[in-house]
Amino acid sequence: MENNAVLQMRNIHKSFPGVKALSGVDFTLRKGEIHALMGENGAGKSTLIKVLTGVYTKDEGHIYLDGHEKEVQIRSPQEAQKLGISPVYQEITLCPNLSVAENMYIGRTPGAVQNWRKMNKDADKLLKSLDIPAKAAQQLSTCSLAVQQMIAIARAVDTDCKVLILDEPTSSLDEQEVEKLFKLMRDLRERGVGIIFVTHFLDQVYEVCDRITVMRDGCLVGEYEIKDLPRVQLVSKMLGKELDDLSDIHGEYKSYEKKEGELPVFEVENLYSNAGIKPFNFHIDKGEVNGFTGLLGSGRSECVRAIFGADHVLGGTVKKNGKPVKISKPIDAMRQGIGYLPEDRKRDGIVGDLSVRDNIILAQQVLRGFLKPYSKAEADKIADEYIKLLNIKTASADTPIKSLSGGNQQKVILARWLLTHPEYLILDEPTRGIDVGTKVDIQKLVLKLASEGMSVTFISSEMDEMLRTCSRLIVMRDRRVVGELTGSDLNQTSIMSTIAGGDK
Repeated sequence: MENNAVLQMRNIHKSFPGVKALSGVDFTLRKGEIHALMGENGAGKSTLIKVLTGVYTKDEGHIYLDGHEKEVQIRSPQEAQKLGISPVYQEITLCPNLSVAENMYIGRTPGAVQNWRKMNKDADKLLKSLDIPAKAAQQLSTCSLAVQQMIAIARAVDTDCKVLILDEPTSSLDEQEVEKLFKLMRDLRERGVGIIFVTHFLDQVYEVCDRITVMRDGCLVGEYEIKDLPRVQLVSKMLGKELDDLSDIHGEYKSYEKKEGELPVFEVENLYSNAGIKPFNFHIDKGEVNGFTGLLGSGRSECVRAIFGADHVLGGTVKKNGKPVKISKPIDAMRQGIGYLPEDRKRDGIVGDLSVRDNIILAQQVLRGFLKPYSKAEADKIADEYIKLLNIKTASADTPIKSLSGGNQQKVILARWLLTHPEYLILDEPTRGIDVGTKVDIQKLVLKLASEGMSVTFISSEMDEMLRTCSRLIVMRDRRVVGELTGSDLNQTSIMSTIAGGDK
């Protein structure tokens, strides 16, 4: 046993019907280190974490804690918690209607009578020691997403946590919030806590981590010191192939040639909704890929939600091919040939308990009408076609979509909209929380669709992804459009100066 190891997992195996999820995986976490667990969606990261936290029972293998030679058995999340293993997930599992202190101590207060004064005092002391900007008595819902993440971490720390698992904690945070979270992570590292950091943001891995373990297809690829693994090699190991420069993927597809006198497919004038965006103008041409960019909260998503009728539109006009159309709800937009992949796939995209097949045909069935249901044979044929087309990794079309990895869920939602053959496809954060390989697949698909004449609006928090994919960017700040960039102005410097300074 490694003396400085707080956790050692050896030869871990886990299978599900038709799928070998983990095959002989080793993982070592040292005291006082931040250790990145990397791999594509479907690589086995989540399964390994669920074995460690008692959500799944391993089929084979051994788990050791604190350098002891006697292995531990973890049969439930409660047992994992007692052993000092605490996960904090991307979707925060706290109660927004309770106070910060109540969330920190819920389920951990002995006796029938709660000493509120002591609980608040203890909570404030812990929050102060971890430099978390919150008060014990305030309602959790008044805290930002980043502070809620920190409170979830504080709760874990207060349970004598030895192994802290952070699963995609930064995917919904802006840069300042990420930096606050990293400061807390570094403080905990100094206190000797071992941190497993699961993320798809490569820059963040190299900013805050000490070591990296890479997984692929349920197997261990290797364990590396951060200084010994350049980024391009990390991506190569995650994908299992040498990686060419991804910066230019346009060369593979011929741009759509706009015909003389061709009107914009869609244009809006002075459109605004109850979501607080200021009236904005927008147009998209046939075969164009454009995007909304700006800092988190700038109004990017609210603009496309207004176009699709997902928020209540208060004013403005919409034209399709130069003729006014009325879009007051999503079904209106769908009938006008608009598809929309929402920012939050779990809340607004997938129907978790339905099968992959049912999720794929859902939008087309709505357009067709529920009095004309697809036959099982028709639905199977469609699902098999799109599973193959988008390389969706699933045991079968009958598999509940909630069982798929995030990247494959995203592909299913893409398949849903492609089946409707939209003239205009809106993709809001289509690559958030998914692996590098699937990101490139989606970017290439967008450019291929555009080359065939589909119009696409692409929104991403990752600026380099926007620059790789879009030929025109609408820049937003404080819920208003502050500029538009094309050609030689499509670079990070121009985007940031436009965000900072207004119109360009």
